[in-house]
Amino acid sequence: MPITFAIALTIGLVACVTDIRSRRIPNVLTFGGAAAAFGYHLATAGPGGLAEAIVGWLAGVAFFFIPFALGGMGGGDVKLMGALGAWLGTATTVWVVLYTGVAGGLLALVVAAYRGYLWTALKNLWLLLVHWRVVGVRPLKGLTLDGGSGPRLAYAVPIFVGIVVTTWLHS
Repeated sequence: MPITFAIALTIGLVACVTDIRSRRIPNVLTFGGAAAAFGYHLATAGPGGLAEAIVGWLAGVAFFFIPFALGGMGGGDVKLMGALGAWLGTATTVWVVLYTGVAGGLLALVVAAYRGYLWTALKNLWLLLVHWRVVGVRPLKGLTLDGGSGPRLAYAVPIFVGIVVTTWLHS
């Protein structure tokens, strides 16, 4: 396993612990992790390596920016994916995002069912899709992290699962 995957796994694991405990992912982990990745890639691969790390960071942030802007995801998750993208590069980050989406969807279903919220969650999803069809893709008050009453996910967990699966299948 390349060192970049080991570091990404470590960052993801630390993020899981802090997200589960406090529902926060510290900036020192996300920004520090990204800065360390930039330095590592510059030192080991020169300006081209730094450029790939920057593009990987941008890709990670870009994939999670829309859910964040719509109120469905916290900023720590976005910054975490950016830091992971800086370590793993653009192509690998795409795989992490895809596997994270599957893991996040499954976790959401399990948590909603466990908390007796599954039917409400499905109705809210339908309401959100109808809202987007009528007024365009905009946040719907009451269905955002700030205004919603449903169970909250520590999304660092599915992100970590995405890293593990990517490492297992693509390293």
